[in-house]
Amino acid sequence: MSVTAAIILSGVSTSPSTSPAEEITYRVRRVARARRVKVRVDPHHGVEVLLPPRAPLRAAAAAVAELAPWIERQLAELAGARERLAPPGTLPYLGERLLAVPQAGRTRAHRSGETLLIPSGERALPALERWYRRAARAEIAKRLDAASAAAGTPYSSLTIRNQRTRWASCASGGALSFNWRLLLAPERVLDYVVWHEVCHLQCADHSPAFWALLDAHCPQWRQAAAWLRENGTALVL
Repeated sequence: MSVTAAIILSGVSTSPSTSPAEEITYRVRRVARARRVKVRVDPHHGVEVLLPPRAPLRAAAAAVAELAPWIERQLAELAGARERLAPPGTLPYLGERLLAVPQAGRTRAHRSGETLLIPSGERALPALERWYRRAARAEIAKRLDAASAAAGTPYSSLTIRNQRTRWASCASGGALSFNWRLLLAPERVLDYVVWHEVCHLQCADHSPAFWALLDAHCPQWRQAAAWLRENGTALVL
């Protein structure tokens, strides 16, 4: 297993076409194996600059300023995708939109009908992730149990994770893991991902036999997979 060292820094940059009100906030990761400066818009962390160990910090600011129009387009597209899933003040939940209501003094998120009561301020995001993780275990477990029984392929364990680039995985021995952020997608997408992993219990690879098995159990999987490819980056809180 290789380890890439990273040091997290932060900064603010402007370009000649950017007003002070439109300053771009970014963070810098010094990556030991990086050979050049790289800028990316990460759904989880916003604008991120990967900087080689010996590159000066001003190189990060210069790169962000140079790429400001592209960065602004990427941020706008991401914000638009999030708003399509759930307008401001709401949160997506398997195709529903829950009204988010902050309450001072609250430490845990709690759902009451179509309302999600959440802590106010800095406590909101950690509490929300904990709530979604608990809900993910319940939602996924019942689907997984039903699909596993229908397919006749038992699994050994279920883990809820927060991977940045993977929605689910099936390890040898039947250990399955799922990303809690799937609950931010429509229900049909979660159903597809569950069936995808259940089919891997029988076919470890993506052979024709695997796709035939998935077709048999989840005929609409192509539409769900296409939705996830198109909207997956917006599935963040």
